Amino acid sequence: MSNFTQLNQILQTAVGAVAPAIVCRVEQGNKVLFAQSYGWLDPTHEQQPTQLGAYFDFASLTKLFTTTACLRLIDQGRLALDQPVAELVPTFGGQRLLGGAEDPISKQPTAIDPRWLDFAHTAVDADAITIRHLLTHTSGLAAWRSIYKACGPTPSPHVALRQAEVRARQQAGLAALVAYPFVYPTGRAYMYSDLGLILLGAACARANGDAHIGQTIAALVTQPLGLQARFNPPQELHDQIAPTEFCQWRQRRLHGEVHDENAGGLGGVAGHAGLFGTAADLSQLGRLYLSGGEKLLSTAIVAECRQEHVCTAAGDRRGLGWMLRSEPNPSCSRLFSPTSFGHTGYTGTSLWCDPERDLTVVLLTNRVYNGRHPQPIAQLRPAVHEAIVQGISAQ
Repeated sequence: MSNFTQLNQILQTAVGAVAPAIVCRVEQGNKVLFAQSYGWLDPTHEQQPTQLGAYFDFASLTKLFTTTACLRLIDQGRLALDQPVAELVPTFGGQRLLGGAEDPISKQPTAIDPRWLDFAHTAVDADAITIRHLLTHTSGLAAWRSIYKACGPTPSPHVALRQAEVRARQQAGLAALVAYPFVYPTGRAYMYSDLGLILLGAACARANGDAHIGQTIAALVTQPLGLQARFNPPQELHDQIAPTEFCQWRQRRLHGEVHDENAGGLGGVAGHAGLFGTAADLSQLGRLYLSGGEKLLSTAIVAECRQEHVCTAAGDRRGLGWMLRSEPNPSCSRLFSPTSFGHTGYTGTSLWCDPERDLTVVLLTNRVYNGRHPQPIAQLRPAVHEAIVQGISAQ
C-alpha cells in the first residue's frame, strides 16, 4: 500500500469531484497489489460506505463480455470471424443507402458526413457485413440511434420483466436497428458503434440457441468463470449497487436499472450495455486475456483479438472487441506499454491490461450520478493509471 500513496490521494480527492462511489483494483500476476473503495453508495445520506464488492453499472464494458462469448463461439466452430451477419440475422441483409444518424448526447438528428456524399446514392450491401466488421466497428453502422423509442412503453422501476416481454422488446429493437441507414461504406472508416454490438449480441444469441445475449453471456462467460456479473440485478442486491444518473426518459434516479437508454428499452439486456458487476469480476476477465485464454479461449483467438485491426489517422487503435492503447492521450496513460488493451464505459468504468507488466487495472465509478460532463472522468483515468505504474516502479 505504501507505494500507492499518490494513487490513494487521487482517488480520495475524486470522491465528490468526479463520482460519489469509487472502487479501484490492481493485480499483477495473481497478486492483488491494491484494492480500495471510496465514497458512499448513497451520497445524500453518507451512511453506506462503498464496499470492495459493490456492484457498478459496467456500461460499455458489457461489450467485452459479448466479445468473449463471440470468441468462444468462434473457437467452437459455431461462428466464423468472416461469416456474414445476415446468415444469423436474415432481416439485417439487403441493400440500404447511406443516411444521417443521431447525436448520442443531444439525441438530435445528424446529417450524412460530407466525406461520404459521393457514396450517398450507392447502396451498402448488408449481406457482406461480417462478424469481424462488428468487432472492429467498421461495419458502416451509426454510433447510436434511439432504439429504445421503438421497444415499447417506458419500463417501470424495479419490476422484473417477464422473459416474454424481454423477448418482445428485443424483437422490436432489432427490427428498428436493421432498418436504419448506414452512415459510411462498410470497411472504409472506423466508427465506434453501440448498434454494432447490439447486433453482434443478437447474432451470438442465435448461434447459441438463446433468446437473447444475456443467456449467452451467462452460459459461455460468467458462469464458467464463476463471476457475479449479471443483467437486471434482483431487488435484494440493490443496496450493494452504486446508483447512476437521474434519467429524463424514465423520470427517476437509476438504482439497479441500466443507465443506457437503449439497453433499458431492450429489457435491460443488450450486447453493448446492461451488465452490473464487481471489480473482481473485471479483474478475472482481464486475467483471462493476459493468460492467453486459460481453459476458456484458445491462445490463437486471444492473440488475434489483441492484434491491431484498425488504426485511424486520429490515433485510435482497435483489436477485436478491445481498445488498444491509442495516441495521443490514452485513458490508460502513456506509461502503460504500447501492447496494452482495455475498454472504458460511459458510466465511469474501465478495465486496462498491460501484458508487459502482467497487470490488470479496474476503475469503477458512477460518475454519471453528477451528470454527463466528460472532463472529470477523462482527467481521472490517466492520472490513476499513471500513479499505478509509478507505484509499481517504486517497489
